[in-house]
Amino acid sequence: MIELVSESKCVSCGQCVSVCPTRVFDESPEGLPIIARQDDCQTCFMCELYCPVDALYVAPQEHPVKAPEEQELEMAGLLGSYREKVGWGRGRSPGAANDTSYLMLKEMQKLPGH
Repeated sequence: MIELVSESKCVSCGQCVSVCPTRVFDESPEGLPIIARQDDCQTCFMCELYCPVDALYVAPQEHPVKAPEEQELEMAGLLGSYREKVGWGRGRSPGAANDTSYLMLKEMQKLPGH
């Protein structure tokens, strides 16, 4: 579930607002996204993936026991961490680059009948 939009990191690009399939966000008059309908969040991570500055945190569980503080998330390396893990963003290696399943397919093609 979307838990945090970092006001200090956000560049008001509107990506999170436009990619959210359940329209969780509204835009403030200043252009910052506001979590307006948190209960509608499907935890799809699209907002976090498309945030170019890692200003969002989506908790993998539906309802965390305690809402995290931005400083705690920053220190733990969790702000934008999903985006980092899948390799989205400048200087990151796409997660698909680590996929070695093609080696299994290659070996299977060597078997008789393939």
